[in-house]
Amino acid sequence: MKISLIQTDIAWADPQTNVQTCERAILSNPGSDLYVLPEMWSTGFAVHPDGIAESEDSDSLAWMKTMAKRMNAAVAGSIAVKISETYRNRFYFVKPDGEVIWYDKHHLFTYGGEHQRYTAGDRRVVVEFRGVRFLLMVCYDLRFPMWSRNKEDYDVALYVASWPTVRLEAWRTLLRARAIENQCYVAGVNRIGSDPSCQYSGGTALVDPYGQAQECPEGDACVLNAELDMSALKQFRATFPVLKDRDDLR
Repeated sequence: MKISLIQTDIAWADPQTNVQTCERAILSNPGSDLYVLPEMWSTGFAVHPDGIAESEDSDSLAWMKTMAKRMNAAVAGSIAVKISETYRNRFYFVKPDGEVIWYDKHHLFTYGGEHQRYTAGDRRVVVEFRGVRFLLMVCYDLRFPMWSRNKEDYDVALYVASWPTVRLEAWRTLLRARAIENQCYVAGVNRIGSDPSCQYSGGTALVDPYGQAQECPEGDACVLNAELDMSALKQFRATFPVLKDRDDLR
């Protein structure tokens, strides 16, 4: 399976501009099975979502459906969504047949005040697409290994993020840790640029089960195209069955 991880700047609270930017990146990299966008790719990381968060049937989600069908591929990324009087940081995985699977960010970023306006999700979500099982995760979830523990139910963990430059080495280290301990591929998609609160330098990467990473250049817009070797992953798990010895923590 081929995946494309899109590291891009995000225009603050401007979905139309961000749709155009992401569409150019996708169209310039045809042939992938999956395109992954950063956290809150359509608006930037909006801790105060009033007037910024989109509806459940937003134009941004409609665009994701259109692009998935057009490219015959899945398109994934999170959007700030208003549902009745609540807000969710919702990670959408949109398939080319129009099916939409979503995961609401479980670990809200209390240091930044995300928990004050958003409602945390309570579902762990695994999506199967073209024979590959994807675990959906958002940014701060990366710091909590029990939430993303592989129960032999997924092959690739997808983390979409707005992870600031000041903590970039933590991002890189944790992506590798999650890949090694869960014997899986990890795709981490982070943004570049700035918003009213932070600077971002990217660090978008695909990490294999051995902890070896392919990474976008720091600070640059980039599309990281990579292959997932599912046969090699299956063989590695069979010959070195680490997951069989995991602790069953409930």
